Amino acid sequence: MSKKQFLILFMLAYLPVSCARQQGRLLGSIVVPDPMPMDNDITVGCETLDRDYADYDSYKEWLPVLGIRKIRLQAGWAKTERVRGEYDFEWLDAIIDDAVSRGLEPWLQTSYGNPIYPGGGTPFLKGGWPESEEALRAWHRWVAAMASRYKGKVREWEIWNEPDLNMSFRRDPEPFVDFTLETARTIRSVDPDARIAAFAWAGWRPALFGACMSRISEQDGLGLIDWITYHFYEYRPEDMYPKVVQMQDSLSRWSSSISLRQGETGAPSKGYCGGALDEWPWDEVSQAKWDLRRMLSDKARGIPTTVFSISDMNYGASDAIVKKNVKGLLETDSEKQVIRPKEAFFAVRNLVALWNVLGESVPRSADVDTPGSWSVYAFGAGDGRMSFALWEDSSVPSGSAEMFPVTLKVPRGSIHRPVAVDLRTGKVYAVSRSVSADGSLLLGVPAYDSPVLIVPKKKLHYK
Repeated sequence: MSKKQFLILFMLAYLPVSCARQQGRLLGSIVVPDPMPMDNDITVGCETLDRDYADYDSYKEWLPVLGIRKIRLQAGWAKTERVRGEYDFEWLDAIIDDAVSRGLEPWLQTSYGNPIYPGGGTPFLKGGWPESEEALRAWHRWVAAMASRYKGKVREWEIWNEPDLNMSFRRDPEPFVDFTLETARTIRSVDPDARIAAFAWAGWRPALFGACMSRISEQDGLGLIDWITYHFYEYRPEDMYPKVVQMQDSLSRWSSSISLRQGETGAPSKGYCGGALDEWPWDEVSQAKWDLRRMLSDKARGIPTTVFSISDMNYGASDAIVKKNVKGLLETDSEKQVIRPKEAFFAVRNLVALWNVLGESVPRSADVDTPGSWSVYAFGAGDGRMSFALWEDSSVPSGSAEMFPVTLKVPRGSIHRPVAVDLRTGKVYAVSRSVSADGSLLLGVPAYDSPVLIVPKKKLHYK
């Protein structure tokens, strides 16, 4: 063998290994804009202020830093009308005025009941809504006063929260459906431009959903509703989407104008602390992974998405949840004051910063070559180029930060000079590409059970 032949064989044998070692090398971390441009349609939950389980003033400075444009609030009838016929909106005025001044769009939920009226319901989750004639008249006076007071500041409304947790609703949904429609009519009578979400379903109950939609149609109420909201907490976030598809199919039989909206879900940062999904050994890594997987899954399906919630919540002993709910992106103490942002705060912020870089979902056109169960989505920003998102989705997100290289097959010419972004950490990695006749192979893509984005290098700011 000649010296030249030996060198050629040596290069063929060892050069790919040498190159592979360079694939996935760390390039830096994304630079998040400061200030964050709030040009998205994402919502972050600011719930339970109506029951004083969280403190808006303690976290309000963090909202613009997160970059999410909309906040979901509960209006709190019992907190506002403590004496019959007298409204104290000062607490809610302060929140809404501050939010609007920061460029945020409040999404206001009318809830819960008010026990100062016989048959007025309770101010807690799973509590009853107003049912007596006196309580219903008082309810509509309060709703009309709110709609008038916040017209021009609040355009989006939601009527009640998780009524399907209440057994009387499950037995006979018609009274609550009628209550919902009359509330929508009250809001629209004051603000014809208001947009209204109904139900906030805790779970998927097909027969109950069909009965509700049938009653809405019978009462000529389909035109009153813009969204049906749902929550659907699942330990493996992807498990909710078969239910969402069923709900979409059912809804399409009744209306082509009402859409679905993801109204509330998030993962805890500690296990066994109370609330949905608490029976699992969560940590801050798995919380961040869960939130990212669910939000990106919504984006891929064109569903308006929400992350619950901005801060931890100290529930009261009288409510349906009696422990501390640790789904917050911010950790709080026993006095409801923010201690620090959790890992999920930064992870969600990274996603928000790249939300419009990704653009809109386009038909899937990529595959991972590694065995297992994978979520793979393609996005386009209108320039003919694509970005991709992938993660291993076989189980509940783990607390492990270990990544491994995979190869992603994408359409030829679909992406120029790709780099990989680990959304959880914001770290940016190099990606190599091999072009063939039937597509491009992106080599050495770092992957694990948390979303990694493949984006054109020119669309990314990192250092």
